[in-house]
Amino acid sequence: MAATRYRRFLKLCEEWPLDHTKKGRDLGAFIRQRVAQCFREGESSQIADPEKCDRMYESLARINSGYYKNKYPRLRNTSFTGVTVEECRMVLATDNMKQMEEMKKGMWKKIREMFTGKPEDATKEYV
Repeated sequence: MAATRYRRFLKLCEEWPLDHTKKGRDLGAFIRQRVAQCFREGESSQIADPEKCDRMYESLARINSGYYKNKYPRLRNTSFTGVTVEECRMVLATDNMKQMEEMKKGMWKKIREMFTGKPEDATKEYV
């Protein structure tokens, strides 16, 4: 039975899209890591709680298939701010998030990093 579960999760991982703009924060990559952890021995892995495993699979399969998107259709493809889906993806991309973090830094922190060559977190070790 574990072999069947393993194959189902592998198929789900193949179907689940990866978002390369969200490095380190992508749900598809996280799911792949968790499947690799839970099924370390492949088809011969032992599952502690088969019912919980089946429920997890069914939940992820519903999300991947668009079940809730179809069950609860949106009237418009924008948020309350009027931002489109594509604009949201662009803003939430990892590169843009890093730029926003850099902009949030205060002038003092930027000057300190410029002269020390280290982020503030690294200098805390010596204080």
